[in-house]
Formats: sequence, structure tokens, C-alpha cells
Amino acid sequence: MTLSLLGLMRPALCRSLVALVPMVRSPQLVVISRVQLLLPNIFHQNMVPPAASCVRFYATKKSKAKAAKGQASKVNINSSLVEDIISLEEVKEDMAAVLTTLKDDFSRNLSIRTSPGALDHIVVGAATRSLRESSMKLNPEVDGTIIRVAIPKVTREHRENLAKLAKQFSNKAKESLRKVRSNAITQVKKAKDTVSEDTIRLVEKQIGQMADSFAADVDKQLTTKTKELLG
Repeated sequence: MTLSLLGLMRPALCRSLVALVPMVRSPQLVVISRVQLLLPNIFHQNMVPPAASCVRFYATKKSKAKAAKGQASKVNINSSLVEDIISLEEVKEDMAAVLTTLKDDFSRNLSIRTSPGALDHIVVGAATRSLRESSMKLNPEVDGTIIRVAIPKVTREHRENLAKLAKQFSNKAKESLRKVRSNAITQVKKAKDTVSEDTIRLVEKQIGQMADSFAADVDKQLTTKTKELLG
């Protein structure tokens, strides 16, 4: 009778043991591969997935191009190696002179605050005429050896006009930079019969980088001056 009872209980015991097996198994890291996701019918329903499946995702051309954007290679040529083609130091000096001229224009013609330095460049013999013709719109009065200058109140309109003038000065500076760049590249192209095309392109790129760098400095000067003028 005992054996008969065990025989009747055997199916229930087997089902209980089957239910307990997943609970006692050690935890595993299961990563379903892309192939299993795409082709689920290939794998048997009862097949146990591997403990760890490594899936490698390769970058697409679009993602590579996106990553490369903004990482354009820069050229840094030793000026002594191309001095037979062009003097990069002289080109740099010419571009630096443009920036210096811009700073001088800002200092002399676009000053809100009155200071002795704003009038230092005016020759005494032509002081009254220079003051009248300056962008400061002053009306000097001569009293013997004394020149009296009434400083008008700075209005918002005047500030905005000075800011527009600053923009004009910066545009003029950028145009001068483009001329320096164009003249330099023209000189480089004259050496195409004696040097390789790759060398020509590298030197042109170096000159372009220099011009872009000084143009960025011009923008910085304009931003600072505009903020100063508009308050």
C-alpha cells in the first residue's frame, strides 16, 4: 500500500522538483545576442541561452563622419622649411599689424570716457581742427593758449552709433586680413614649378589657419568693445 501511495505521489513530486531547479541554480548574466533577437525561431524554445554573449556594434560611416566633424587636422609647418617659398613670419607680422591698427582705432575713435590718452595723438598746432573733425563730435573753443572743450553728455543713441562704427572698423580689419591672405597665397602659387602640389596645399592651409586665428581675435576685440560702448 505504501508503494502504491508513492506511485501516486511520484508525478506531483517530479513537478515540485522541476519547479525548484530554477530557484537553486546560481544566477547567470544572460545577454541575448542580436542574432537571437532577429532570428528567434532558429533557437529551440527550451534551449538555455549562454552565460554571456558578447555583441559588438560597429560604427557606421555616418557616425564616423559625425565624430570626425570638428576634429579637422591642423597644419603646423616649420617656417624655416618653406622660407624659399614664402616667409610665414612676415605674413604673421602683417596680420598682427592689422589687429594692432584695429586696437588703435578703437582706442582713439571709440572712447566713452574722456581721458588724456584719447587726445594724445592730436598735434597741438592743429588741435582745434582735429578735435572738430574727430568722431567724438567736440566743439573746442580757443582762449589764448587755452583750448576749452565741452564734453557732451553721452546718450544711448551716441553709444549705439559708436557700436556701429566699431563694427565698421572690425569689418575693415577683416578685409585687410583677407588681402594679406590672398597676397600670401598668390606668392605661394608662384612656386608650383619648384615644389610639390602637396607642399603648396599645406602652406596655403597654414596661411588660412593664421588668417582665421587673427579674424577670431578681431571678433573678440569687437565683442569686448561693443559691450563697453553699450554698457
